[in-house]
Amino acid sequence: MVGNTYPYSLNDWREDIELASSHGIDGFALNSGAESWQKERVADCYAAALRCDRPFRLFLNFDIASIPASRPEDVTLLRDYIKAFAYHPRQLKYKGKVLVSTFAGQDSLFGQCTLHDAWDYVKNALQEIAPLHFIPSFFINPQLYPTIRAMDGYFNWNGSWPIHLTPDSPRDEVVCAKLETDRHHLHHLGGRTFMAAISPWFFTHYGVDSWNKNWIYRSDDWLYVRRWEQLIAMRNHIGIVQIISWNDFGESHYIGPIKGAQPNSQSWVDGFPHTAWLDLTRYFARAFKDGVYPPIERDKIYMWSRPHLKSAEAVNDPIGRPDRWQLTDDTIWVVAFATGPAEVRIHAGDNLPPQSWKVDNGVWKLSHPMVPGEGMKATMVRAGTIVAQCAPGRDEFVVQERPETYNFNVFVAMSP
Repeated sequence: MVGNTYPYSLNDWREDIELASSHGIDGFALNSGAESWQKERVADCYAAALRCDRPFRLFLNFDIASIPASRPEDVTLLRDYIKAFAYHPRQLKYKGKVLVSTFAGQDSLFGQCTLHDAWDYVKNALQEIAPLHFIPSFFINPQLYPTIRAMDGYFNWNGSWPIHLTPDSPRDEVVCAKLETDRHHLHHLGGRTFMAAISPWFFTHYGVDSWNKNWIYRSDDWLYVRRWEQLIAMRNHIGIVQIISWNDFGESHYIGPIKGAQPNSQSWVDGFPHTAWLDLTRYFARAFKDGVYPPIERDKIYMWSRPHLKSAEAVNDPIGRPDRWQLTDDTIWVVAFATGPAEVRIHAGDNLPPQSWKVDNGVWKLSHPMVPGEGMKATMVRAGTIVAQCAPGRDEFVVQERPETYNFNVFVAMSP
């Protein structure tokens, strides 16, 4: 989200690029809007990538939901970006062409009569500068894909979460909810490029006097790990995997560090790090790229939890509980990487008995109920010796009994 990088320096971009690259990420999709300063930050990012030793790539993702696109001349903004960056050494090319994507755009006609005509017009205008491989995220019926010639593929942005669930969904459909929309898109793409989405969480909390976005998607059941496993199993059908997101704090699915300019999301983001998910990414990104899961070389524990029960009453929150709050469970989620046989013990509090599991070599998905007034801790023991321990201090995390405001974000931690 370039929109969250207003105060970034070139060094900030370099830090992010080196951090992402060291965890198996090959590039950034730069989601950009209409403000002129965003183009300046994009230029800084390209310059920073050039200074890094790793072959990190970048591509433009136009946020058409925020870019004027009703007149033919509105294509000028997009052309200016293509002119500036299409031939940059760190520009990502796919099948020999400059990769370009969008968020939305299905309602943007650029003065044309139909969606098909609009994006033919846009693509032709941009290809006067450089050949494009165009993979938009239009929120339309996939049956329309064959009619839109400008599309070289599709980015299934909503494939990250079980957005079909409602509070009335049967419990057996809610738990470990299926993510099945990819198949529908692939069927109608007819062999064109499929960009899959993956995301670890979703919670946004803006009132009617702001962006009027206040809901969750169920992100329980080790969503990030289960989605990686799904994509690895179908990797032969996927051209690119895009992680949503590096720094979208407003929707709580960031895996990068909390920095830059938050979009008034401090009340649910500050103090809730997610970089343990970034560490987790390295293993699964390697498995996706290589087509085989790498050996587990180190015992490791990852865990995450919300800061209050879903039914807790906030003391001072005029916005209210998020829509679909009923869908989440009051659970501590744990992923354990074991190099061999061991016992994993999960505690909600030091004075409460732990739950224990016998594990073997592999990746283990475990859980434990949240307890108000307590924290979370997980320990892996082998032959009487602690080989891994994740234990956030009470000054970092505790399940609040009476939160000041509603927060359905999560605190994500990992063992050293």
